[in-house]
Amino acid sequence: MTTTTRRKIAEQATAFLGEAYFELGKSEEDAKRRIQEVLEQIEQTGAYIHTYEELKHGAKMAWRNNNRCIGRLFWQTLEVFDARDVRDELGAAERIFNHMSYATNSGRIRPAITIFPASHSDNRLRIWNHQLVRYAGYRKENEIVGDSASLAFTDACQKLGWRGAGTRFDVLPLVIQLEGKAPKWFPLPQETVLEVPLSHPENSEFEQLKLQWYAVPFISDMALEIGGISYAAAPFNGWYMGTEIGARNLSDTDRYNQLPTVAKLFRFDTATNTSLWKDRALVELNAAVLHSFKKQGVSIVDHHTAAEQFLRFEKQELDHGRAVTGRWSWLIPPMSPATTGIWHRSFDDTERTPAYRYQAAPY
Repeated sequence: MTTTTRRKIAEQATAFLGEAYFELGKSEEDAKRRIQEVLEQIEQTGAYIHTYEELKHGAKMAWRNNNRCIGRLFWQTLEVFDARDVRDELGAAERIFNHMSYATNSGRIRPAITIFPASHSDNRLRIWNHQLVRYAGYRKENEIVGDSASLAFTDACQKLGWRGAGTRFDVLPLVIQLEGKAPKWFPLPQETVLEVPLSHPENSEFEQLKLQWYAVPFISDMALEIGGISYAAAPFNGWYMGTEIGARNLSDTDRYNQLPTVAKLFRFDTATNTSLWKDRALVELNAAVLHSFKKQGVSIVDHHTAAEQFLRFEKQELDHGRAVTGRWSWLIPPMSPATTGIWHRSFDDTERTPAYRYQAAPY
């Protein structure tokens, strides 16, 4: 490790610890003592080990700093599971399944993150999945069956020996790879995957479409960066905003492309754009998503409420002397954005740390 790299880690560690200890109500003496201890560790080893309290608060700060997340009002409720002691794939899988069960909570979803060994550790690992629960995508002769966003990962899973049933909604396995070893896959236990069949609050024929989605968005391919230390495996979850499912996953033409199907069911005129059939189908599909999740007792938020919550978050942060950063193009919902308060705002898109970072797929 170069002197420049050590210096950079030391600078990031000092900045994080100073901010975190202040927010945690620690004394200035405690902060200085801890910073000195960490600087000595970095000088000796090139890295340092977070205490659980630092890890916990750092993960929460990363959520608070996430410019692309509209749901940051609840950043302090994040449950942090420390899995830095994991040594093998089975142990990692068990921690993940425990996380999934805790977070799913029979539909009353709880935000959580499980943090695996740091990237500089000899027991570091990667999770191949983009999300812990995700539907497979299969290339057929003239069509794609399932989720086209999962085509590459589905191919990778099949090369590892996994076989799906070939339906539109096959749940992919969990794939874990320890550094220097071949990846291993594990089927997700049925009790860890809650799925919601979609129905419509007014149109009983909607169920004929046989649409569904999984209850919890577990993001599992991003790295968590805290004070110069990176954790390449740190799956986390909140709950869905309805438009993520209804206006993107099921509606995008390169995903499930269900707007023409929904329009046909509701007998909208698809011969001309001036009928606004896409807009009307989009509303009905999103109404079905919200109705179905609530019917099944599964946590979800509509985009109007989410936007109001974000503005409350901004006020809270300003009250604490912290300016809110954000990426406007991500904060506005993908449906009727001009009806939300966020539409009329602008935000500083500066990236702060701690943070969740994108990283290249390992397959």
